[in-house]
Amino acid sequence: MDPLPHVIIFPFPAQGHVNSMLKLAQLLSLSNFDITFLVTLDTHDHLLNHTDVISRFGSGFLLQALPHGISMDVMNTRDGISMLYDSLNKIAKPFLREFITYSPVTCLIADGLLSLAGDVAKEINLPIIYFRTASASSFWSYFCMPDLIQVGELPLKGPILSQIRTVCPNVYTIGAVHAHLKAKLATKSTSSNSLWQEDESWMSWLDTQPPKSVIYVSFGSVAGLTKEELLEFWYGLVNSEQKFLWVMRPDLIIGREKKDEIPVELEQGTKARGYMADWVPQEKVLAHRAIGGFLTHSGWNSTLESIVEGVPMICWPRFADQQVNSRFVGEVWKMGLDIKDTCDRDIIAKSIRDLMEKRNGEFSQRTEHMASLAKKAVNEGGSSYINLDRLIQDIRSMIPPQKTYLIQLKLDFFLAAIILLPRNCRFILPINLNNSSNKCSFTFTTAVIYKYISSNK
Repeated sequence: MDPLPHVIIFPFPAQGHVNSMLKLAQLLSLSNFDITFLVTLDTHDHLLNHTDVISRFGSGFLLQALPHGISMDVMNTRDGISMLYDSLNKIAKPFLREFITYSPVTCLIADGLLSLAGDVAKEINLPIIYFRTASASSFWSYFCMPDLIQVGELPLKGPILSQIRTVCPNVYTIGAVHAHLKAKLATKSTSSNSLWQEDESWMSWLDTQPPKSVIYVSFGSVAGLTKEELLEFWYGLVNSEQKFLWVMRPDLIIGREKKDEIPVELEQGTKARGYMADWVPQEKVLAHRAIGGFLTHSGWNSTLESIVEGVPMICWPRFADQQVNSRFVGEVWKMGLDIKDTCDRDIIAKSIRDLMEKRNGEFSQRTEHMASLAKKAVNEGGSSYINLDRLIQDIRSMIPPQKTYLIQLKLDFFLAAIILLPRNCRFILPINLNNSSNKCSFTFTTAVIYKYISSNK
């Protein structure tokens, strides 16, 4: 029997990255791949505490934690990102080297933010595929930045993907992984991959609201607000006189300031028209009939989830690819409003009224069209469907051919002989039973022996 592809998937330790790459892992698992999902110890514990991740996969799935490391909470501090990268470099590189040495791996799928994985893959000549949770336009900007600075190659000539393929020919544009899973599993929603405890109390409140009457507010899992920004958005929501569901993460306020001394008018306005929750299953919320708009930080996962469900957006981008995403939503796809870095209660209130009332018909028509295209792309024959299948077939082709060896040695020398064999080969051990003429042979692969040796070191 041919060996199964074994893929290590290594996400950046943030909610959106872990969520989408875990869904990719599930898609590959459904195609009969063995998966090692490598995460920080903190992420590992959060997944075990708040999700059903283990029961969702078969025996070929391993949720592997790095031996120790830094907490995700550090990302909310001033030097958090640099501290996180320093920690990952010290911990993940040696762990990956040792793990791959003793466990046959077909390829490594690493988060596009983790260049350290590429360093290890290059050292040991292992195929690597980078997973980017970003739009094509944002992705292209990384490649063209040096040339833009030097010679100013703008505007771009031709479609973005065509430009990308001139410098990176093998791009798998697989689209929204959660939409793939829903299509493949024939379900209306996918399992939660939340790193925090989800608040389910919002559902009973949302169920009582009229269709498309509620604006959903979430700024993702990393971005924070100052107390002043928090109050501007809060006043904007209340003054818009629209119903709202707001995800108020415990660490949302920068510097862990307390949201005390809340003005009475905000408390009264929220009680009359709003609902606040610590953390919610976003895909489920966006798919709810009562949601009519999304005030978002324009992370690519959030943008895709909103497109798939046909929900118009108000974009308030913060960093990375979010500015590009928000511009496409507002200026190119015409699916909502890009308020850029504006944080003014009057503009926020007006934008919400425009999205939910004044220009609702215009935006709804565009979002319904984009949702139709997104769903078509992940169904059989669609562009994302074809690219996902191409990815699966290309990974299968990375499995090195196996050689069969006939070993006729005394068992005393058995393990010593195996150590001399290449990894990923098959060998046959003939055995004479009780010195009789009856003989049999057992077929092993070096993978079994290497795993045995590794576990008994």
